[in-house]
Amino acid sequence: MKHNYQKEMEEILKRIPEGGRPALLLHSCCAPCSSYVLEYLSRYFRITVFYYNPNIYPEEEYRHRVEEQQRLLREMPFQNPVDFAEGPFDTGRFYDTVRGLEEIPEGGERCFRCYELRLREAAEKAAELKMDYFTTTLTISPLKNAEKLNEIGIRLGQETGVPYLVSDFKKKDGYKRSIQLSGEYGLYRQNYCGCVFSRREAEEREKRAAAREE
Repeated sequence: MKHNYQKEMEEILKRIPEGGRPALLLHSCCAPCSSYVLEYLSRYFRITVFYYNPNIYPEEEYRHRVEEQQRLLREMPFQNPVDFAEGPFDTGRFYDTVRGLEEIPEGGERCFRCYELRLREAAEKAAELKMDYFTTTLTISPLKNAEKLNEIGIRLGQETGVPYLVSDFKKKDGYKRSIQLSGEYGLYRQNYCGCVFSRREAEEREKRAAAREE
């Protein structure tokens, strides 16, 4: 049965006592995706944005995305405190995780392994920091599998003892709002997910599009 994770999250948020401000570790994939999520969730939580994305290629791209995330946190107003923590840029761990799946198209098993890698690090960080919840911005993307992300997050929450806040942030125009906020803050919106494999796929799409226009 397919879940309505947006509705489930709203029910959880309703149960937060007024003025309670529980602590949430928010795994962020990039500033644009985090913009709406932060706008929405900072009303309910004290948030630590956890930037852990060893999949990103090349390193210059990674550094640019980190800087954009930090800039957004400096410039955007929030109802409750928002902190920032950067995880290790351990690219070798990413390549070990997806070894043998390099030719799998984006959106398949390689991506699911990458989801788990990043969410596991987030869950362990949330446990280390004694957070009340953890979640990820990844479900805001129409290209990401929200069902799989929530499945992985719930399991890791059970393993680590930190509840996973289920989500489907693209719902209720969340993705549309993230585009609006990206424009307001002049955020860099990348044209590929992050890894070298998704970059190659994006380049191939651009080549095919250019060929059709000739």
